[in-house]
Order: sequence, then structure tokens, then C-alpha cells
Amino acid sequence: MEKELFDFVAERAGILSASENSKQETKEAALAWKSAVEGADDEVIEAATDKLVDFLEGRPNTVEGVIAFAQGPAVGMFGKEVADQILAEQLERKEQGEKYCNCDACTAAVELLEKFGRI
Repeated sequence: MEKELFDFVAERAGILSASENSKQETKEAALAWKSAVEGADDEVIEAATDKLVDFLEGRPNTVEGVIAFAQGPAVGMFGKEVADQILAEQLERKEQGEKYCNCDACTAAVELLEKFGRI
């Protein structure tokens, strides 16, 4: 794998492994990638990358999903004011044609999926 592509994947795996917005299984998948590629040859790196990208397929939250979250569970979790702010932002993003959540974890996942032609 070319260094530029490796660095691209490594940066996003770092985000996925550390983000408070990542689910535990996403953090674990990103950490598994990081562990697998440490000192590995290209074949192992490419296999680990394929495994990570396969895992990420279908995982980024959609704008529609975030809207539903803002209208429901977010009210109880964050309060009505914060939930309304989330909702307003996501409705605006939907109007602009955005398809996916813009948190750091979903953004990193979408960027990886786009890079490998999976989205």
C-alpha cells in the first residue's frame, strides 16, 4: 500500500479508535487494524484495511437517523434545547443534500468508504 493511502487510513482509524462518538465495536475494529498493520507487509496491511472497510459498510449514521435521534432520545439525553439545536443543524444539512452524520467518527468512516469506492 502506498504511504499516502496508508497515512490516510491510519489517520481515520485513529479518529475511529478514539472518538467519543464511535461505538465500542467500531473502536475495537479500528484498534485491530492499527495492531494488525504495525510492522506488517503490504499484503497484511491490505487485508487488514479490507477488513476494516468491510466492517464500516452501513455503519455511518445518516442525516435521517440523526434527525430521528434529535426528535427522540436526544431530548432525554441532552435536554430539549440541545436536541433542538441538533435537529435544526441536521435539517439544514438535509436541505443541502448531505446524506451522513457530520460527527468526527461518521465523517472518518464515510471518508474511508468513499476512498475505497464503497459509498
